[in-house]
Amino acid sequence: MKVLVLDGHTNQAVACVRSLARAGHRVTVGSSSSWCKAGWSRFCRGTLTYPSPERDAEAFVGRIAAKLRRDPGSLILPMTERTALLLSASRDLLFAAGGRMELPPHATLLHAFDKFLVTGLAKSLGIAVPRTMLIANEAEAAAHARSVPYPSVLKPRTSEAVSPDGLIHSTGRPMYAQNEREFLAAYREIGKRSSMVLAQEFIEGAGAGYFALMRRGELCAEFGHIRIRDTQPSGSGSSLRVSVKPESKVREAGLAILDALNWHGVAMVEFRIRPDGTPVLMELNGRFWNSLALAVHAGVDFPALLARLAEQGELGAPPAYRLGVRCRWLLGDFFHLINVWRGAPPGYPGKFPNRLRTVFNLLLPVPGTFHDNFTLEDPLPEVGDWLDCLFRRLPAAFRELTRSLRSASRTQSREATTVGGVWKGEPHSTVQPR
Repeated sequence: MKVLVLDGHTNQAVACVRSLARAGHRVTVGSSSSWCKAGWSRFCRGTLTYPSPERDAEAFVGRIAAKLRRDPGSLILPMTERTALLLSASRDLLFAAGGRMELPPHATLLHAFDKFLVTGLAKSLGIAVPRTMLIANEAEAAAHARSVPYPSVLKPRTSEAVSPDGLIHSTGRPMYAQNEREFLAAYREIGKRSSMVLAQEFIEGAGAGYFALMRRGELCAEFGHIRIRDTQPSGSGSSLRVSVKPESKVREAGLAILDALNWHGVAMVEFRIRPDGTPVLMELNGRFWNSLALAVHAGVDFPALLARLAEQGELGAPPAYRLGVRCRWLLGDFFHLINVWRGAPPGYPGKFPNRLRTVFNLLLPVPGTFHDNFTLEDPLPEVGDWLDCLFRRLPAAFRELTRSLRSASRTQSREATTVGGVWKGEPHSTVQPR
């Protein structure tokens, strides 16, 4: 079968290309860039460059549809929330062009990517969730700031949002607050990126994931891992993890959510495990995940299983897998080290890694550890990962930092003005209720 793997800059795309090619499929890698690390894999049979989904969603979908008309019967595998949502919304067009997708109904996908709705669903099922409030404007933020439990976490309601001009963009990372002043400052910052903001109590604990392939609510394959290191030490994006048997409470909670949604396709349900052992829902990702390579190395070949589901319509019993398998994202560990040395984010209340111990742990070799992108038989994706960081990610981060500094400078300049021709001595807020 022909398979089109999108978002070729991601780790999960690399894992999919290798897995699907070994299973006998002909894999094309798509990306909005002229080159990408998954496209450099020796298992890739062709590449497709498409318009940026961020800048021109209609042209992006049109390019995919044109590719499908040339290769009817192809299975489309979006690797990110952004491309999954855009393609899902245009699924009738893509099906008419001859494409296949293994996704739940579009309304279900929207539900899954909405953190507020997923939290409400989990709570209705008796699953532990953080105390959560939805904030739509500054007046609500001010009211909640006086009543929320501290420390608090503020985050966008969705990871991707559609701007008034119809473009889709990332809403960015969460922020932390220890008091009312920090809460309002965090709300104002996140409010620039997202029209709706979630405020949640901070949950201390270890991160754990439950991963599954479902066929209209029926379990086809499952996997569990725990995080050892995160690219963001505050708890985001694992750089080192180990395969484990899902703890019974985590498994029950993850399956309950996916069953309630009658889920179809792959999904990751993320939890924080409290010190007393209670799993607390963090979010649901209805797509392939960054650490996919670990599951494949351990014996649960999710990409190949999904392709078989698309071809045959059903699978046998869930496969067993090896426990204690470690897999590392080398560049992610580099980011982990940088973020540890930068220190904890403002207002972060949790435990933060020690700098010297982090250096020692990163340099200490552990025999048998696999890598997300590097293998001896296919080394170029690892090279591409570092070149992408050097020539794309770092310049983009520098440009974003420059824009932020200019914006902050303009804000300070506006605040340091006179009112009615009289200097007021102290800056005043320019933030208006949304």
